Amino acid sequence: MRPMLYIVAVAVFGSVFLFAQSKPAPGGTSSHPVITIDQVMLWETELSNWGRWGKDDERGALNLITPQKQVQAARLVKDGVTVSLAHFASLEKAADNFNFGPTKHEMFGVDPQTHTPRFALDIINFGIHDGTNSHLDALCHYRLMKDGKYVVFNGHPQDLDQNGCKADGMDRMGPGVFTRGILVDIPLMKGVEYLEPGTAIYPEDLEAWEKFAHVKIASGDAVLVRTGRWARRAKVGPWNVGREAAGLDASTMPWLKQRDISLLGGDGVNDVQPSGVQGQGEAAGRPVHTLTIAVMGVPLVDNAYLEDVAKESDSRKRWEFLITVQFTRIPGGTATPFNALATF
Repeated sequence: MRPMLYIVAVAVFGSVFLFAQSKPAPGGTSSHPVITIDQVMLWETELSNWGRWGKDDERGALNLITPQKQVQAARLVKDGVTVSLAHFASLEKAADNFNFGPTKHEMFGVDPQTHTPRFALDIINFGIHDGTNSHLDALCHYRLMKDGKYVVFNGHPQDLDQNGCKADGMDRMGPGVFTRGILVDIPLMKGVEYLEPGTAIYPEDLEAWEKFAHVKIASGDAVLVRTGRWARRAKVGPWNVGREAAGLDASTMPWLKQRDISLLGGDGVNDVQPSGVQGQGEAAGRPVHTLTIAVMGVPLVDNAYLEDVAKESDSRKRWEFLITVQFTRIPGGTATPFNALATF
């Protein structure tokens, strides 16, 4: 009889917020003025997709991935070369395991006396929102205060308890993603190996990338922004990316809203950390998270592994590809592991 392999994955899920303290900029510059919490709150109205797909919608910008968009994405496959966009949670204690600590992997079915396997069962206990684990945030992961009450995307009440979200959870967002992926490789464009923590990416950087890569970000696209976080980690070691990280400045949000993207991701926490927004609260510490998830209804991918797709894209001088993402539809879950592939 053939031996059988069973894998049991125990995932910890829930909203665990670690907000980097906003560092008020001392005055900004003429090209990059200081952004205040008042400006972010104004964008909460101006950039809103609430009601766009009906009052009961819980999928948000994923609705932009139409059948026509999927057919167009499939036609991007020319070479049949596939790479992973995922990084699994670290098994070692490290500075960037800032939420749950190291992942635990145990084998069940090994004789404790002889250490020989009778059968193989893996038990994995990990935090989906772990700082080294690639994950996609559900639309209930961030919230807004409206009329004295906390709400999530599309104005649904933030009804969250030990059993998960009652609205906008992972089980309500469909089976996954099949669309055009666009890699925005800022270190490549700037001629560096990686961006240093705290480096902000502005709208003009995104526009410069479109010219550099000869690509136009369009409706329904999944946009992945590389800062070189994993290349820096390999060279200098881990650090707390929840507090110090290169990433998007809040000023990029109107630009991305105009492009009408369906999904946004990065190799860190997406928000530049510290955010530079003057003010206090969740939206000041993580304005990109707040505006994409709770306002625009754009699922956000943290800690994506973008080194392999960067190499494949650069070798072809083509930074567009088919991206496929499978959702683990955890009932009421605030996120799913980012099981994603890029195919050229």
